[in-house]
Amino acid sequence: MARYQSFSLRTEIVFGPGLLERLHAYRGQKVGIVTDAFMAGSGPLDRVMGYLADCDVLVFDEAVPEPPVATISKGARIFAEFRPDVLVALGGGSPIDAAKAILAIVRETDTSRTIPFVAIPTTSGTGSEVTAFAVISDPDKGRKFPLISPDLIPDVALLDAEFVRTAPAKVTADTGMDVITHGLEAMVATGASHFTDAFAEKSLELAFANLPRAYENGDDMEAREAMHQASCLAGLAFTAAGLGISHGLAHALGGRLHVIHGRLNAVLLPAVIAFNAANPDAADRYARIARRIGLDVPSTRAGVRGLIRAIEALNTRFAIPSTLSGLGVDIKEFGCIRSEIAAAALADACTASNPRKPSQPELESLLASVGG
Repeated sequence: MARYQSFSLRTEIVFGPGLLERLHAYRGQKVGIVTDAFMAGSGPLDRVMGYLADCDVLVFDEAVPEPPVATISKGARIFAEFRPDVLVALGGGSPIDAAKAILAIVRETDTSRTIPFVAIPTTSGTGSEVTAFAVISDPDKGRKFPLISPDLIPDVALLDAEFVRTAPAKVTADTGMDVITHGLEAMVATGASHFTDAFAEKSLELAFANLPRAYENGDDMEAREAMHQASCLAGLAFTAAGLGISHGLAHALGGRLHVIHGRLNAVLLPAVIAFNAANPDAADRYARIARRIGLDVPSTRAGVRGLIRAIEALNTRFAIPSTLSGLGVDIKEFGCIRSEIAAAALADACTASNPRKPSQPELESLLASVGG
């Protein structure tokens, strides 16, 4: 008997001119900010602080990519002592994920208060500002692992595309391909529904149309705004529908080989689509997206092929290699640990919602196909 599904929108999403004025709601309060060293030393933090001038603010600027357990523990100790009335995350996926894990610990140590959580993304990629996911790393064990809980979902997301205006073209491409991966995995995930499809389809329509524009011209604010919202829409989709083996494999690969997450997804995606298309329902859904993004595809099979070619064309345009060796991975080392990576991906929480249930040998074969 099939289980029921549910869908809820827990985050207040704020966008449009003057949106940072929403921070005035916390006047006179104790505000904790989690960010990274770059944000702390540049304009974004100054912009945010300008709206918190009459607040008691404590900044923790030690978030790093793939936030490690030690950083989370340190931040939690600092904010447990500070006892903020609200916590603000400013940055890309890593600072937001770090803030999620830190706040989860702080809330557990002080259950007497409600601590609102505000996320301000400065990349158009992870959608972490609206998701129940956070990815944390354990360097000692060489692995990344996703945390999944409704308690991690931010209360407020402030989508200001000005924060991504100066993102370099390479970062724009890498994070944008992560958006596309989120949308495609949400479309075919086992938890997909009409509700999640609505967000995933619109996200993909926006991303395919606007990511090349944002890549070519960072000052194209119409494209930047569209990509910022596409990232958020994809986050709304996958936090309810689930993800799949592209993310399961990317987490396992990133934990061992330390390659940029979005770039890994871009390399994996064509092979993952081909693998999942053996599931007829997934194939139909891929073809539906191919038509949604304007491809002339007369059949499901043509739709799958067209979508794969569209992904490959974007990767070529963004100078993203088609293989792991092209990303600088040592193929000899990769061959030695391929079975371990496949095993880790198989155990990853994201893999559980993939539309086609993979075996370890199948994942090893998929990895070999993108090794180079």
